Amino acid sequence: MRPDGPELSPVAEKKRPTVIKIGGSTLGHLDTTLEDLVALQRRGDLPVVVHGGGATISEWMRRQGIMPRFIRGLRVTDAASLQIAVSVLTGLVNKQLVTAINALGGRAVGLSGVDGAMLEARVADPELGYVGEIVRVNPEPVVELMEAGYIPLIAPVGMDHAGVSDDSSGMLNINGDTAAGHLAWALDADRLIFLTDVEGVLDSSRRLISRLTVRDARALLASGVASDGMIPKLQACVQALERVSVAHIVDGRTQGALLNAMEEGEDGTRLEREQRKR
Repeated sequence: MRPDGPELSPVAEKKRPTVIKIGGSTLGHLDTTLEDLVALQRRGDLPVVVHGGGATISEWMRRQGIMPRFIRGLRVTDAASLQIAVSVLTGLVNKQLVTAINALGGRAVGLSGVDGAMLEARVADPELGYVGEIVRVNPEPVVELMEAGYIPLIAPVGMDHAGVSDDSSGMLNINGDTAAGHLAWALDADRLIFLTDVEGVLDSSRRLISRLTVRDARALLASGVASDGMIPKLQACVQALERVSVAHIVDGRTQGALLNAMEEGEDGTRLEREQRKR
């Protein structure tokens, strides 16, 4: 089912937003991601951020004696794991990032996919537990925050489309890459950027692929060359590129990675619908 929602307002139509997915593994003492976000906001761009927090979730799970498990790059989430994931993503990680951006002089507001029924999802694979497949996106809360001059900072937790259950309290854990792709599609974003902890997309010989088309990305997924966490990233790019102009997968641990991607730098992997004519 395609994401849907209200038409973008005239203010948002004047400049298309950029959806940026950041993961906890990319935020360290050498990267400049948060500073780059503030710089983008100050120059009039419209960054929309979806954040992860997988390492922090895994740490808190281990504290509770729960060992993290993954299938096809997606976290297996039972009822106990869901409580930890929701608490960590919507609470600790989200508010830490909002605090840091505001302290740098930016203007950010934190929310989750539950707020304003932004992300509705269903359990698609019982093997994964309470992991949501998005069925509907309501971009209105994001649009209103952008119009008010804020950077929306979104934790990837969604509403259970089937209703409230005793175990999940009506919430589902959603892969952050997947959420970013759907939001980019629903917002008709100009670009989608993934800041990750690898160089970009690698071929079967572990060499960086600097440019990909949607057809190329599908081939990497079908062949199994794309594995683990790169699977949901490429899937998100394929879906978003139906409407988004360009997608980037770059190493967010390097200084200026986000600004460089915005300026169409040569780092990482750039994905487009089809190969440009030279």
